[in-house]
Amino acid sequence: SYHDDTARNGVSYRYRLTALPADPAFQSDVSEPVTPHPSWFDTAKGNVFAVITSFLVLLLYYISRAERGKTWSFRTIAGLNAIEEAIGRSTEMGKGVLYVPGVQDIDDIQTIASMIILGNVAKMTAKYETPLMVPTNSPAVYTVADEVVKGGYSDVGRIDAYRSDQVRYITTEQFAYVAAVNGMMLRERPAANLLLGAFFAESLLLAETGHETGAIQIAGTANVHQLPFFVVACDYTLIGEEYYAASAYLSKDARLLGSLKASDTVKILLVATIVIAAVLLTLGHSQLAEFFATQ
Repeated sequence: SYHDDTARNGVSYRYRLTALPADPAFQSDVSEPVTPHPSWFDTAKGNVFAVITSFLVLLLYYISRAERGKTWSFRTIAGLNAIEEAIGRSTEMGKGVLYVPGVQDIDDIQTIASMIILGNVAKMTAKYETPLMVPTNSPAVYTVADEVVKGGYSDVGRIDAYRSDQVRYITTEQFAYVAAVNGMMLRERPAANLLLGAFFAESLLLAETGHETGAIQIAGTANVHQLPFFVVACDYTLIGEEYYAASAYLSKDARLLGSLKASDTVKILLVATIVIAAVLLTLGHSQLAEFFATQ
């Protein structure tokens, strides 16, 4: 069979086979006209459809079980357990907590995850009557963070302790924002710095300044190229997927716990499938490996 990658939908084509080197005597008859049309479903991607469907089924199943009260035990993450300890330390010292939600806008998945963690941090600071400072670098992030903090204070019945200047909009300029946050660290001397979000070149600047002030620092990001700087300069670091798991770990929300359990289950199944496919391929059976091949 012949596959024409240049064909356009709705345009008729005729084809003729010619032997090489070209010789009219070895040319086939011209084919009947054929017109390509877009397909509703690409059968070559059936394996992708199967994996996505399986994940969605598991996701809905685990969310449903979580909403009915099912609980699962997850691996203890030291950095998350240390958040309440850090806030308690700030309370004992009579100092505040600085929460930096990263430098990306609200449409970034890391910023969204940071907002969920911020909600839980706001509840803790409200409960302990500890000052909370949240500098932001985007008007959209500022608006969301302000509502999240206000909601956290309201949830624990301390809306009277909420102050409108706790969440501040600084600037969208990356290093101007970092300079302002570093200034807050040096002036306010918070006892705990929580750096949770998307960070880039500014990660070491923030972490090193916080280290110099003597604050306990907990950092987390999914940008693996910045993790070494956080590991060196911070007391605790959430590495990779630990950061995304933090929102479910702290909030105990059924939907988040269900999605976390589903993603872990899919990873286990994929690893098992890879091992089985490798063994079968070694024994000369390539059907399973070919099923997962994509074009």
